[in-house]
Amino acid sequence: MAGRPREFDRDVALAKARDAFWSRGYEGVSMADLVEKLGIASARIYAAFGSKRELFQEAVALYDAEEGGFAVRAMAEEKTATRAIERSLREAIENCTRKGRPQGCMIVSAATNCAAENEDVREFLAEYRRGRSALLLKRLERAIAEGELKPEADAQALADHYATILLGVAVQARDGVPRTRLLATIPMAMLPIQAVAL
Repeated sequence: MAGRPREFDRDVALAKARDAFWSRGYEGVSMADLVEKLGIASARIYAAFGSKRELFQEAVALYDAEEGGFAVRAMAEEKTATRAIERSLREAIENCTRKGRPQGCMIVSAATNCAAENEDVREFLAEYRRGRSALLLKRLERAIAEGELKPEADAQALADHYATILLGVAVQARDGVPRTRLLATIPMAMLPIQAVAL
């Protein structure tokens, strides 16, 4: 005998959960909030996604595959590290300031501080952020090896510089700094890599 069909679209529900967590963070979204936002009973949420934590992790993965995946795509698609970083900065600003969407970056703001029982959620997002820094470092090391950047260029310092800027963009956007002002910072942000370019 076939089970009772679900009365909701799981993908739509996941996107709504992503936006709720993106807007208010992990601890700022209760199960009651999720019931209201998703329009389905808590029992059905648990049946479809498991726990709130598992739903959050799926929501982060969805964000990372779509809006939040700009840096991964830029590093893979651009021919030079300089162009990849400039594109990452531009797309980060566009993503963080899009009209009709939560402001800022979900990976940055959804769990920067947590109660002790949710420390693993904070660490889960910290690991995502460390992964982005590692991605920058790998691309910059490749740029040095391929002769795009001077051999003496400090790949780690450059990676930390751009990771810090990307995090700062997310916070500034969350605080309401307009897109035009954030985009105006890109030329100055690019000076360190331009200084070591060949």
